[in-house]
Amino acid sequence: MQQYQKLIASDPKIMMGKPTICGTRITVEFILESLAAGETPEQLLEGHPRLKRDDIQAALAFAAEALKADVIYPVVEAVS
Repeated sequence: MQQYQKLIASDPKIMMGKPTICGTRITVEFILESLAAGETPEQLLEGHPRLKRDDIQAALAFAAEALKADVIYPVVEAVS
């Protein structure tokens, strides 16, 4: 079992089934968007006291594993 699977759950009754950190309503999506927007892990932890550093690592591991699926994600080129 991947380590992240102990920390992330998907329940249709919580956040419409989006993967969340167990025991919270904090979605993996929210964590990834926050980090992508430039928020540091320390800022995330400070702003969300129930969130732990291991939860952030689990969200990253979950996303990495999800991208290994046999799905092609189109990349749209920017128009100059």
